[in-house]
Amino acid sequence: MSHSSTQPFVKWAGGKRQLLEKLRSRMPSACKKYYEPFVGGGALLFDSKPEQAFINDINRELMHTYEAIRDSRDEFISRMEEMDRVTCTKEFYYKTRGRYNEKLSGGEYDVEMAVLFVYLNKHCFNGLYRVNAKGLFNVPWNQKISGKSIDIENIKGVSYYLQNVTITCQDFETALEGAEAQDFIYLDSPYAPLNPTSFEAYTKEGFTIEEHRRLAEVFRRLTDKGCYCMLTNHNTELIHELYDGFFMEEIDVRRAINSNASKRVGKELIIRNYR
Repeated sequence: MSHSSTQPFVKWAGGKRQLLEKLRSRMPSACKKYYEPFVGGGALLFDSKPEQAFINDINRELMHTYEAIRDSRDEFISRMEEMDRVTCTKEFYYKTRGRYNEKLSGGEYDVEMAVLFVYLNKHCFNGLYRVNAKGLFNVPWNQKISGKSIDIENIKGVSYYLQNVTITCQDFETALEGAEAQDFIYLDSPYAPLNPTSFEAYTKEGFTIEEHRRLAEVFRRLTDKGCYCMLTNHNTELIHELYDGFFMEEIDVRRAINSNASKRVGKELIIRNYR
């Protein structure tokens, strides 16, 4: 694995850029295949660049964008440069959001959709990806008229690396069916609720407590198969209960996406089935 400068191309809820040093130092010294079934922005993926990687996320629009950057790099860059030549006013942002939602409604998963996806991510409030009951993107403008949507050289590096990466959009359990002994799996699922009335869901499907319980069962099955597993989540009673018996470390984190600045600090757990 190498540690070059390729970076995530989107800001994503729960992104792990601030924890890279801690996560990197806790990865196994050697492994076969790399799996990340909740890849999000891919901070650890792009930092470590494993030779044989399988990445997945339930957000179809996100994974479509990964594929577009991998398979249609030049068109993606050209279209993005064209968009960035226009000042991002309030009117232009909402026109762009409307166009994106038209493509969502029509199921038009093409390069333009990927470009709009990244553009909205860079110009919406706090980089959130949120949809309404109809599945349409509804995050408001961030009120900033300047700023490029991409780093072209970074996109080229991302595209080059992704050429040999398997990209899927399916249930996390299905995405891990091929994992074998000595493979490394990094699990960065949506956060467990901090209290019974608190939920953090980034797609219209959500991620329930029952899903967290199912994830813990998958973690144990992968352990029995001899896989190396590392998981990050909130430091809560639920997570302690679900992963009882595994090696847990508490770490301090910043929560860059929370709309309430006073809640942008907290504690998380790094959980492993190896030391």
